[in-house]
Amino acid sequence: MAASFRHEFIRFAIDTRVLLFGEFKTKAGRLSPYFFNAGLFCDGNSLRQLAQFYAKAISAADVPFDMLFGPAYKGIPLVAAVAVALSEAGRNVKFSYNRKEAKDHGEGGNIVGAALTGRALIVDDVISAGTSVRESVNLIRTANATPAGVLIALDRMERGSGELSATQEVGQLYGIPVVSIATLDDLVGFLENEKGMAAQLAAVAAYRKQYGVQYV
Repeated sequence: MAASFRHEFIRFAIDTRVLLFGEFKTKAGRLSPYFFNAGLFCDGNSLRQLAQFYAKAISAADVPFDMLFGPAYKGIPLVAAVAVALSEAGRNVKFSYNRKEAKDHGEGGNIVGAALTGRALIVDDVISAGTSVRESVNLIRTANATPAGVLIALDRMERGSGELSATQEVGQLYGIPVVSIATLDDLVGFLENEKGMAAQLAAVAAYRKQYGVQYV
């Protein structure tokens, strides 16, 4: 069942052209055979389906949490949509997100929504340099709450600044789990079983061999 929803997500991302194949330069200067842009989930129907996949990933991972937190900017629509998806699945949880600049009038501050309390699960699209995770963890801890983990759409499973992947670096640095809807392994598994995708499979497999990190 878990592998099923992960492969369904890969197909969904391809069908919506959020996941593309070709040659794309990453921030690290690598030439990647695929590109994932969660910002292109930009209509009501695709955002609703994306949030449902996030909810399934939460259920499969079974990470204990009390509320959701979305880092500005991409995390803002994501955290709201995931809260709705969880509500539809029978679990009503509070959520909040941050402003980039603190508000100096009205209620003030830089946190919008529910107060940060208990265990807060961070909802984001991907982890690259880990900047938004670091900012989120600091905001959560400053509020005397506890970061419960990070939930992302796709884990590229490739080396970051060292031998670990970006998600492994985050998990190790903050001592929290990083949960994804799908990983590079799931993408390879999908391509292996998809007709007409032999060229894409070969390119992605070669990229994984060169830059990938194997998880235990």
